[in-house]
Amino acid sequence: MKFKLNVKRTMLIGFAFFGILLLWQVYDSWCPTFLSELFKKSLGIDNEEQVQYLVGVMMALDNLAALILLPIFGRISDKTHTKIGKRMPYILVGTFVCSVAFPFIPVLFHYNNIGGVIAMMAIVVVFAMMYRNPAVALMPDITPKPLRSKANGIINIMGYIGGAFATVVGIVFVLSDYLGSEIDPVTKQPAPYTWAHGNIWAIEAPFLIASVLMLVSAIVLFLTIKENKIAEEVKDEMARGEEEAEVADKVSEDKPMTKANLTMLLLILGAEFFWFMADNGIGTFMGNYTIYFLDASSGSNMINTIIGGVGSVIGFALGGVIASKIGRKWSILGGLLLTISSYVLWTALTFGVGGLGDGTFPWWIWLIWFIKGFGMSLVHVNSFPMVVELCPNSKIGRFTGYYYAASMAAQTITPIALGSLLMVEGFGWEYLPVYALACAILAAVVFIFVKNVKSTKTTFKKGLEALDADD
Repeated sequence: MKFKLNVKRTMLIGFAFFGILLLWQVYDSWCPTFLSELFKKSLGIDNEEQVQYLVGVMMALDNLAALILLPIFGRISDKTHTKIGKRMPYILVGTFVCSVAFPFIPVLFHYNNIGGVIAMMAIVVVFAMMYRNPAVALMPDITPKPLRSKANGIINIMGYIGGAFATVVGIVFVLSDYLGSEIDPVTKQPAPYTWAHGNIWAIEAPFLIASVLMLVSAIVLFLTIKENKIAEEVKDEMARGEEEAEVADKVSEDKPMTKANLTMLLLILGAEFFWFMADNGIGTFMGNYTIYFLDASSGSNMINTIIGGVGSVIGFALGGVIASKIGRKWSILGGLLLTISSYVLWTALTFGVGGLGDGTFPWWIWLIWFIKGFGMSLVHVNSFPMVVELCPNSKIGRFTGYYYAASMAAQTITPIALGSLLMVEGFGWEYLPVYALACAILAAVVFIFVKNVKSTKTTFKKGLEALDADD
């Protein structure tokens, strides 16, 4: 019997990831810059590079909280049983609290309240972790193992639509007019941010719109995905998927993990750690790189984010198909090689072309971001399914926690590491791609040792038949 992905249901599940990436796109795009300006003002420092260590620490603390909380909520949700399911209660509560707290971050920044900004960021992080793990675990809960790469591609496309929407909103409200565009004629530095400086809606609107859409996405998910009912309907298909899993040894509910499967898991998580070191490192500081190194408008980086998102969406659409042809391991390695190539190009052009910092955003960075986006999408769309492939269905939340623990460990370390390097004399913003390149190469070296396992038994419906959304 052939496997068939329920596309409609997978897209509806994707509304949870839509809300997640919508929130984090706004959060990661602006919180580092908010913190940079507030720390500069609080400490009386003019050079933004001198406060990047503090910015890195604050962003790392958020990720440290995630490192602790994601596995906890994963395990708890595995053991939760309610009338609305085991994941849904955490999704609904977490989304509601985040949506209420999130818009207060830019308001408190506008009033130069650094303590308030940090407190609101902390609340958002804690409750985002409450719903992130359960929201991500919901897909493998009701999707057979052979279909999870394709399903993960759809989920990620939904998420990137959320992230792209947040970026477009930022451009529409011209955030660059608010951040760094007004220069004090005496000090030649950006003027202090006061109530009279700029229009508060220029920074409030993206946060507020993100909150509203997060609520809408959670409501759509709750009304359309009846978790317990679907789990019962797909029980037989899930069992058949277990028989065709791409693992070194067969996974058992009542037996400990085999040595071969444990080795696969540790290698995947180790490689994941390094590729997130690369990706999150440049992602955290790209806004500041644009403003402080290129001396370009923040809107240019938003366009950059959209272009990278387009590359990612293409990769998410093709990643599952590619994996079905050559296997998940080689799909991921191919994505890593594309990403490494983009960093090599970025490094070569940075040191070879010159002329950076003249107030323009180089067009070739957009090309690099497109290549990187496509490459990393092949990595992400296949790596999470490889991790949850190694566990029984009763432990999906726990293994989702392992996956995010590796990524959050990297995202805890990399802002501090890169922020510290930026304080070292001679290590400036121009070394951003060099840092990412080194981490990406380490990821590829570790991942090459992952055993290649490709099911030869799995058959899929093809063409229009595969797009049939009926159960």
